[in-house]
Amino acid sequence: MRYFLQKNGALHCEDVALSDIAEAVGTPVYVYSAATLARHYDVFAKGFDGTDALIAYSVKANSNLAVLTLLAKRGAGADVVSGGELTRALRAGISPNKIVFSGVGKTGDEMRLALSAGIYQFNVESAAELEALSNIAAQMKVNASIAFRVNPDVAAGGHEKISTGKKENKFGIAWDDARVLYARAAKLPGIRVQGVDVHIGSQITQLEPYERTIEKIGGLIADLRQDGHAIETFDLGGGLGIPYGDGTADPPLPSAYAKMVRRATDALDVRLIFEPGRVIAGNAGALLSRVIYTKPGETRNFLIVDAAMNDLIRPALYGAYHGVEAVSPKPGDTVSYDIVGPVCESGDTFAVQRNMPQMSAGDLVVFHSAGAYGAVQANQYNTRPLVPEVLVSGGEFAIIRKRPDYEQILSTETVPDFIKNR
Repeated sequence: MRYFLQKNGALHCEDVALSDIAEAVGTPVYVYSAATLARHYDVFAKGFDGTDALIAYSVKANSNLAVLTLLAKRGAGADVVSGGELTRALRAGISPNKIVFSGVGKTGDEMRLALSAGIYQFNVESAAELEALSNIAAQMKVNASIAFRVNPDVAAGGHEKISTGKKENKFGIAWDDARVLYARAAKLPGIRVQGVDVHIGSQITQLEPYERTIEKIGGLIADLRQDGHAIETFDLGGGLGIPYGDGTADPPLPSAYAKMVRRATDALDVRLIFEPGRVIAGNAGALLSRVIYTKPGETRNFLIVDAAMNDLIRPALYGAYHGVEAVSPKPGDTVSYDIVGPVCESGDTFAVQRNMPQMSAGDLVVFHSAGAYGAVQANQYNTRPLVPEVLVSGGEFAIIRKRPDYEQILSTETVPDFIKNR
């Protein structure tokens, strides 16, 4: 459930009219529902009540400090993929013993930061990373608890750019190398072998790929234990999809996912780790935008809005679908629009031939299901200020990331004297 609903002819987030947010903050702006974030986390976590499980929210989905703090207060851990995300998680009050560090390119500085913090687990993705982590941990006279991210060669995910578990993907160690690398890790100083990690993709809409993966990893865990390794954790990653309203079948509910996982892992005797991101944040947020112009074309009607691909890049990057809704829909016939932004790229297109109420300059629209992989991927292309973020709770809202002005953007840049004095 998400708390974006029409009330008295106008779209609200919880009890706040989106038009009030637009008036106070300007557009474009991301709007998040605190009630939705809390409910989605609670539903996912409830599926594993009574199970030894760590719910490590995937920070890359939405890394705003207010969002992380809200989830931390509900008991969430964190899955991080950079030193910056680790710093955010710690700043938000997430305990280091609930943090796992993933990612293929951890630097030495990031490893030192994580080791100093005392995080729960490194998900190691290559032999080279293992050696580097061992050297740094030994120098610091600490142990790094690790799981190898193993590539099970299982295809999953809604787009080739978000499938991560096939043998041609950059993630994880090869299946055939796993036992050799675990044997190597057990002999290295500063390394404590703790578990197995896997992540097969994102926006996964069926349970079958997860079941096949669990079956394969279960066999590997048995082999590793036979080899003498004390395998204590099994990190299943994340990737469970959400409904985007594109007419395709809805993904499994978190409760169905949890039921399958509990059944499939019951005999493994491991602590389970999960890295949900999209399933918690995706439908908790929307991008609110204002119509600049309507532009009749020879073959298309264009709706030009003030949001752009630099604010929400998913449609341009993945061909992703986002539901679009008028904040105050007008009665009467609908119009088919191509909904586009002002950036000077043909790819700056949010939707093609989308039926909408008749729209006019100044009207407000929202792009739904934008709470994950929206603001975190925003940039300042065309020197457009980073889009602000707002969090709503009941009848209150607060700006949780400000929109910079042009002077703040330019303040990070300098012109060297050899150019000034030329």
